[in-house]
Amino acid sequence: MSGAVTQAAARLPDFAPGWPLRNPHLQSTLASMSPRRLLWRLHDRSMEDAAHPHLLECGGGDRLLGFHSPQPAGHAPRGLVVLIHGWEGCHDSVYLYSMACHLYAAGYNVFRLDLRDHGGTHALNREPFHSARMSDVLGGIRAILCLDATRPLFCVGFSLGGSFALRIALQGAAQGLRPELAIGISPAINPAATLNAIDHGNPLYLRYFLKKWRKTLENKNNAWPEHFDFSAAFRFGTLTEATRHFAETLTEHRDLRRYLDAYTLTPAMLKDAPVPVAVITAQDDPVIPFADFAGLRAIGSVAAFLAPRHGGHCGYIANWRLQSWAERAVTALLDAACAGENR
Repeated sequence: MSGAVTQAAARLPDFAPGWPLRNPHLQSTLASMSPRRLLWRLHDRSMEDAAHPHLLECGGGDRLLGFHSPQPAGHAPRGLVVLIHGWEGCHDSVYLYSMACHLYAAGYNVFRLDLRDHGGTHALNREPFHSARMSDVLGGIRAILCLDATRPLFCVGFSLGGSFALRIALQGAAQGLRPELAIGISPAINPAATLNAIDHGNPLYLRYFLKKWRKTLENKNNAWPEHFDFSAAFRFGTLTEATRHFAETLTEHRDLRRYLDAYTLTPAMLKDAPVPVAVITAQDDPVIPFADFAGLRAIGSVAAFLAPRHGGHCGYIANWRLQSWAERAVTALLDAACAGENR
């Protein structure tokens, strides 16, 4: 199967947007612009019309919310794709919504999973979200499979969600969860480097992420006023400082380095994953340093490594119709995996 995916990746056309779409900041901005969602709603609402919310029991009292879009009755699905948004995104984030529509139109069942404390779910669980927590995500995948047993199973994530998708591939097998392919799009595999890139890169990204982070802390505090007081966190001016305080006071790791190490991935780890993985990342990503992927190539469990020169962060917008090269690439990889499984 991984050989079929590797061959499909080799056949994909290069991502070569025209100027000014080569600008990484424009790509990163267009990825989340609402006109992309509006275009799908005007053109094809079938994924959204089929969607039903589900509260997932993930074990240990943890719960996650997600939206399931099965294919219509009489249409055999090609597989089940679990989609995971990035940090402070949700099931309705434009890049995730658009990918879901594209895959649904290609014949896949789609489940858009909201991570803990995302998508307005701050009241579901008392313990706050952190990026190293995997138990509820793995429990969520198990609950999704009880809801929809369609095979093959695929996991696709963006940014931090890309890290979660790849960690499902790495850690899920020990619990009987074996996706046929896990794809990370602009995955945050080296969180220390990502924090540094945001803190010392374009100040617009730092302001954006700090604003989003503070807002989610406010929402968590409002949902659990007797349990949390995040006021001290608002004095920090960098994401590294804020994350250090959070790791030391609100995670079991009690130390920034141990916390970041708990969800750091390396090319060697991906190469040795128990199930096939694929990575799509742009060389000009302003928040995910391309150096994090040094030495990565299609070898071992890495069925595909696509690294176009342009694309920004989760962008890959091919034209002014806001069509996504990443959606085409992911569909081709999943189709190849299905074909390889059926041989």
